[in-house]
Amino acid sequence: MSMALQSPKSHLAPAAATLAAALLALLLAAGGSGAFGLTPVASAAGGYLSSTATPLAPANAAFGIWSVIYLGLLAYAVWQLGRRARADALQQRLRPWAAASMLLNAGWLWAAQLGSLPATLVVMVLLLAVLCRILVLTEGIAPRAGVEWLLSVAVFGLYLGWICVATVANVAAMLAWSGVDWPEVPTAVVVFAVVVAIGLVLARRGAWTPLVSMIWGVAWIAVARWQGPRYSPDVALVALLAVVALVLGAALLLARRRTVKA
Repeated sequence: MSMALQSPKSHLAPAAATLAAALLALLLAAGGSGAFGLTPVASAAGGYLSSTATPLAPANAAFGIWSVIYLGLLAYAVWQLGRRARADALQQRLRPWAAASMLLNAGWLWAAQLGSLPATLVVMVLLLAVLCRILVLTEGIAPRAGVEWLLSVAVFGLYLGWICVATVANVAAMLAWSGVDWPEVPTAVVVFAVVVAIGLVLARRGAWTPLVSMIWGVAWIAVARWQGPRYSPDVALVALLAVVALVLGAALLLARRRTVKA
């Protein structure tokens, strides 16, 4: 584990609450897919959250990453129930933030069901802030920590990277809902430049998994703009260039790291 055990107490209640938060998020996620008679996210809130609503919305296939994220969150929630994880000092600090990220995820899905785009954006920003806090808390966990790194760092890093892209899409949906007419290509250039900068800054800090989901999300925005009713080859090209910048930037950072170690 990342730190010595601090206390013989079981800390079972907060660990169980974290598992409950994960299960609630999974339940709402199923509802967001159309289960239980609820409205699929793509059709909720007037359709502004669909893959064709704005020029910055990813293609439907991009949302398959949620299956990986939810599986990881559930695995974390089960793992942290273990005796050593319950008593670990770092996990005690991380657990409330992890649970908060799951509850906010459920809250976003419920806000979408209610059709409130302003509420979805507020929840999304809060979720982004919580995931940034988790990133800071877990910076000291190295890959050699094995399962702890995989579930505490990799899973939440993937979650953070995707939410960065999802926030962009959510803001675009909010602007469309508000009737704001914004120039597509210049806006895309600015937005993707910011995404690339954030991704490479995170990678430079040693957070590589957010970069993976950011590349995934931006790539699917490019795909979505090359086809369908929101066809926009210029935006697609800008998104593709952002993907190339992220990949090349990551490669250069890795090469530099290896050179320094050598």
